[in-house]
Parts: sequence; C-alpha cells; structure tokens
Amino acid sequence: MANIDKAYSSLITSIGNTIQTAKYNAVKAINNQLTKANWEIGMHIVEFEQKGKQKAEYGSSLLTQLSADLKLNYGKGFGTSNIYLYRQFYLKYPIFRTVSGKLSWSHYAELLSISDEIERKFYEKSAIAENWSFRELKRQIQTASYQRVKLGNVKANIASKKNKVSTISKSEIAIKDPYIFEFLGLPKEKIISEKQLETKLINNLQQFLLELGKGFSFVARQYKISIDNQHFFID
Repeated sequence: MANIDKAYSSLITSIGNTIQTAKYNAVKAINNQLTKANWEIGMHIVEFEQKGKQKAEYGSSLLTQLSADLKLNYGKGFGTSNIYLYRQFYLKYPIFRTVSGKLSWSHYAELLSISDEIERKFYEKSAIAENWSFRELKRQIQTASYQRVKLGNVKANIASKKNKVSTISKSEIAIKDPYIFEFLGLPKEKIISEKQLETKLINNLQQFLLELGKGFSFVARQYKISIDNQHFFID
C-alpha cells in the first residue's frame, strides 16, 4: 500500500509539473506575441510617417489622433503614451530579431525610458543574463546600478595607474563608493542631514534586532564609554 501511495504521489507531482510548465510556456508565448505586436505597430506608424505627404497632413497630432481612433475600435491599451512607446520601440530596435524573447514587453517599456543607448543596453543585457523580473529591472534602474558599475570601473582604472599617481586628478581621487539606502524609504531628490540619515539607519537597525528575538539585544543608540576621565559616545 505504501508503494502504491508513493507511486500515486509521484503521479500527482508529475502532472503538476506538466501543468506548471504548460502555464509558464503559455504566458511566455503570450508575452512574446505582445512584444512582437507592439513592435509591428511601431513599424506601421514610422512607415506611415515616412511617406512625406501624409506625414505633413497629420503633423504632430498623428499620435493623438491615432490613439483616439484605436481606443474607439479596439478598446483600452492605446493611450497616447502607449502609442509613443510602440513608435519608440521600433525606432530603437528596427530589427526585431535583436529583441530578446527572454524579456517581456514590460521590460522593454521600462528600458525605453532610458535615453542613453549604452546605459539602456547595459540594463537589457543584465536583465537577460541575470534573468531579472520586471520589478527587479525597475529596482536596478531606480538605484542607479549602471552608474555604480561605471564608477567601479573608473576606480579600477585609477588603481591600475598606481605608478602614475601624479597624472590622477583630485576629482578622481575624491570619488568614494556610493551607498544605496532604498530600504529607508527616504524621499527622492531631497538632501538630508547626516543626523537624519543616522536616525533612519538606527531606527531600521533597532527594529531588525528586536525582531530577531532571543539572543539579541539593542543596548542604546549612543553608548557612553569613559576612558581616563574622558567620555565618548559611540553609535
């Protein structure tokens, strides 16, 4: 009976794996078709614009008019911003075979927000190589992953020139490692003081230590130590 139960359990697992694989392949196929359709829409728009006379007749209002007509005929998904993205998609990737099937349309829509081609290619190749989800790609862009890697390369070049210190500018020497504190929830584009940063970091550290429970304790934000009648406070 035990052997039968084990065999039956194996059957359930095999069928479950087949279903999951089928679902994954179906979603992947849909994403690939959506990406291809959006690329072709962009191609049709650009080809229409390139016909000269017709472009002049519609002028800059083409995308707005096109959006209104497509929404009327085919429903949602054809807002002006989407129409613009489809057009940009084709312009940035005029040869469809250069578009990776490993990335969804959401990936490419996010990549198109990057104007610098080298930076965009960096994120695209990284997303493919590291199998980034759309959310992970967006996080990497928001935390300036490209700039950090680029900065690391600059510092590596500086290190390789250690025998030519005199040729290194002060600005190069002054470069320090960047730190990304996205987990603190700090407002973007806002300069905060060192004290504010310290408070945010300690708040998170305190909460983390308290959640660890038994075996860990949070002593103080600044702990007083005395040496030779001198008093110091350490974080």
